[in-house]
Amino acid sequence: MRKKVKERPESKTVLEKIFRYFVMLIVAFISIYPILWVFISSFKEKPGGLGLPKEWVFDGYITIFTELDIQTYFLNSLVITVISTVLSVTVVSMAAYVVARMQFKGKGLVTLMFSTTLFIPAVSISFPIYRLLGDLGLKDTRLGVIIVYSGLGIAVTYFILHSYFASIPKEMEEAARVDGCGYFGTFFRIIVPIAKPGLSTAAILAFLNNWNEFYFASILLKSPEKMTIPALLGQFTSAYSKNLNGMFSAIIVAVVPTIIVFCLLSETFVKSLTAGAVKG
Repeated sequence: MRKKVKERPESKTVLEKIFRYFVMLIVAFISIYPILWVFISSFKEKPGGLGLPKEWVFDGYITIFTELDIQTYFLNSLVITVISTVLSVTVVSMAAYVVARMQFKGKGLVTLMFSTTLFIPAVSISFPIYRLLGDLGLKDTRLGVIIVYSGLGIAVTYFILHSYFASIPKEMEEAARVDGCGYFGTFFRIIVPIAKPGLSTAAILAFLNNWNEFYFASILLKSPEKMTIPALLGQFTSAYSKNLNGMFSAIIVAVVPTIIVFCLLSETFVKSLTAGAVKG
């Protein structure tokens, strides 16, 4: 005879749901409140406090667009971030595909080399990078920053794509080879369309990381017309430290693109996680 499965009390199930929603509410509040506070403070004559402004002031936004020319910094950030993200994901995806699908000597060494980048702090490589870009004549140039950004966070991109490529059935590649596709044709025509969720995840993470990067942008770029938004925000701690409206307004302008990108691609991001894009 089959043993009867004990049903859980309905009251216990309800309490568990209430607890889960309560925890999610706390996490959402902790995540949203700082951004909401900065957004509301950017419209106050005297930023600070918890209440809504008695009079909505737009001086901060007017200042950053007229006096600071933030649109130039925004465009610099956009160009540098997009190009470096595309370069990084494209190159690393090829390496991840080769390691995941082919057998060759030194395969483990390639993975080890990507892994070691996780343990190297940015400070320890800042001087060699600064010196190298100076010797190449790329110091204080957008191209130099793009090259540096292309190498940041490559380990995370590599492991995401490696796991996703490894989950694709090999029969699809074999069928493509029978039809006359070479390695490049198989990769770009067969593998890349299938791996779009994994590529999207890697691209989102790389974009967010490059967009918010401050350290290298602050030491490699000195000309105001070439600086990125994070480098601009660093100026508020000195020259514009008293202009809190401008600082909060610039923070909102810097944060909004990342929120928009994630909202537009969140469905793809979640699908890639459930499809095994970050499986070990």
